[in-house]
Amino acid sequence: MRIFITLAIIILSGGTLLAQQPTPPTNLKVADFVNDAGDRLQLTWNLSEDDPALDGSDAEDASTEDVPAELDNPIIQYRIDRQTSGDSEFEEVGTVDAGIDEYVAKELEQQKYTFRVIAIAADGSVSVPSETASGTPIVQWIDKSKIAFGIFMLIVCGSVVYFIEMAKAGRTLNVRKIAGLEAIEEAVGRATEMGRDCLFVPGIQDINDIQTVAGITVLSRVAELTAEYDAGLDVPTTRSLVMTTARETVEGAYTAAGRPDLYNPDNIYYLTDEQFGFVAAVTGKMVREKPAACFYMGAFYAESLIFAETANTVGAIQIAGTAMPSQLPFFVAACDYVLIGEEFFAASAYLSGEPQQLGSLKGQDVGKFIAAIFLIVGAVLMTVGEFISPGSEGEGSGMFREVILFIKDGLLGN
Repeated sequence: MRIFITLAIIILSGGTLLAQQPTPPTNLKVADFVNDAGDRLQLTWNLSEDDPALDGSDAEDASTEDVPAELDNPIIQYRIDRQTSGDSEFEEVGTVDAGIDEYVAKELEQQKYTFRVIAIAADGSVSVPSETASGTPIVQWIDKSKIAFGIFMLIVCGSVVYFIEMAKAGRTLNVRKIAGLEAIEEAVGRATEMGRDCLFVPGIQDINDIQTVAGITVLSRVAELTAEYDAGLDVPTTRSLVMTTARETVEGAYTAAGRPDLYNPDNIYYLTDEQFGFVAAVTGKMVREKPAACFYMGAFYAESLIFAETANTVGAIQIAGTAMPSQLPFFVAACDYVLIGEEFFAASAYLSGEPQQLGSLKGQDVGKFIAAIFLIVGAVLMTVGEFISPGSEGEGSGMFREVILFIKDGLLGN
């Protein structure tokens, strides 16, 4: 009798445990992750019937009917196990929260992998594993989502190469005019008429800063004009290498203008690396010698407004150029002409006259023009799509929907 009672208790206990075991996820699928380097797989499955997400209307895969409104032991997590080809055991590789029916397995090799998913309940009990599914990562040599961007880049790069070859062949390229550059000759001419010097500050950074290099290119043009007009040129620097480069540039410009006798290396000099020590020296020179034209071309910081305000008090015409966003407002407010951001680099290409730089500038202009057309067309289509058969997401339907989705996903990214 005791044996039967014990067996009955065991059977009843076992039945209770089985009743508490959560329902496993179903319909596990493994697919290659699109547009990757062959190191990921995409896993999807149907949620467990004990998942709280199935109790509402938010779960897209809620195909199970008669789900109880309140679960005594809801699912809180899904565990993903992986078996590598040649191995006999599964190992845990990740977990996701309840309500999530997908997982991306990463850092894989080109071999077969088998997966299974196990549901974990709030009390720590686990379901039996789902049916296994296998897959092998495949390398995609072309990211199809970036095809439109690739075509755009080919057009821009092709335009750059084309215009560079045109410039090398001696063809004249019509490059957009920059007001600040047109004013350089006016500023140097004014200094000549007044019998006063031109002051050129090539920023406060070293020669390894691209803005300093662009400023030195503009200095070459200013030096050439001062040589032609027999005007004085004063170039203070904060770095010894910038001083050496500026001297070589000015000497070359004077020689090219046929006035090497006017070149004086002492007019290009080093002051100090200390920021405000340099500012004090330059502004003091402005007050004493009152230059007629001041050029600020390079990287500047807090000293930008000090330079501009001091030169304004002595009545100098001022032309500035920088790519420092935080300093541009000060130059715009206090200077007569400003090369803003990209214009500054375009100026160096415009003034250098080198085929590589002119061709690159022209090719970039073509790329910007094409990008502007895409933006305008996309904005028009998105606007029209809102009024012609709007869909559930406001993307339109029919032809407009297809075009709009292509622009959003293919061109702009999701």
